[in-house]
Amino acid sequence: MKRFHVHIAVANLDESIRFYSALFNAQPTVQKDDYAKWMLDDPRINFAISSRGVEPGLDHLGFQVDSDEELTQLQGQLQAAGISLLTQTGTACCYAESNKHWTTDPSGIAWESYHTLASIPTFNGSESTATVADSACCAPPVATVKITPKNTCTPGSGCC
Repeated sequence: MKRFHVHIAVANLDESIRFYSALFNAQPTVQKDDYAKWMLDDPRINFAISSRGVEPGLDHLGFQVDSDEELTQLQGQLQAAGISLLTQTGTACCYAESNKHWTTDPSGIAWESYHTLASIPTFNGSESTATVADSACCAPPVATVKITPKNTCTPGSGCC
């Protein structure tokens, strides 16, 4: 079963934990010095925040799945639509080891599809506490793609 995922970069982790704990009426499922996560069932969401030295705001969206089969299905959906993907196997991010696929929507928002394999003791698998330069999480740069519906032809594009 899929769980919607939202990751937000925050300026003040403690204040944000208080705010989101009140909003969700629940304490974080995972809480670290630079990261917190709520695994909620109503609504079914994996909501994460981190303070890792980047501009506050939306970091990325995604879907967490329960199996490699579901991850393969999501990968197939994106590939069938002609959307470019970056695949990472056994990658370390957000205190977890995961298999994942990244893409970017036409507005530049990173989308992550992933299956968590295990918890790890550090944010990105290394002992370094340095901030991540490009992202509050581990979202790699992925080219934005334009999706053209099938059976659509633009004059001069060579498809007609």
